[in-house]
Amino acid sequence: MSRTHVSAALRRQIRADAHAICGYCHSPEVFLGMPLDIEHIIPEALGGATVRENLWLACSRCNDFKGDRTEAIDPITRQSSPLFNPRTQRWLDHFRWSGDGAYIEGLTPTGRATVDMLQLNNDFILVARRFWIEAGRWPPPDDLPQ
Repeated sequence: MSRTHVSAALRRQIRADAHAICGYCHSPEVFLGMPLDIEHIIPEALGGATVRENLWLACSRCNDFKGDRTEAIDPITRQSSPLFNPRTQRWLDHFRWSGDGAYIEGLTPTGRATVDMLQLNNDFILVARRFWIEAGRWPPPDDLPQ
C-alpha cells in the first residue's frame, strides 16, 4: 500500500504540535540524531486519514513496533486496550518514569499495553536513556509529577 504524501507545511505543524519528541517513548529528536517519523495514530491501512488530527511524531522504533495496531493486550488484566493516543491523551495520565528514570512504567491498561506492544523499554533505548541520565538530561522535566 502506498502512503499518502504529507506536505512540508503539515510536517512542520505536526513537529510543532509534538515539540519534536516521540509521542510514545518521549525521546527527543535532537537526542536521537535523526528525524522522527510522521505517524498515523489510526493507521492508513485501517482507514486513518492523513490529517493533522490523526498525525503525530514517533521515533522509527516505536512506529515500527506499532505498525498498523490501535490496541494491544494489557499484560496485567489480559484484556484488549486501546494504545495510547499522543494527540488526545496526556502522557502523565498513563505513564511514569521508574525511580532511576530509565524505564517507562504503564499506569493504566492503555499505558501498560502501549509499553508492552511498542517495547518502550527495549535494550537499545535503555542504553540511550542511561547515557542521557548520566549527562543530567533525563528524564524530561515535563514528564515528572508536579
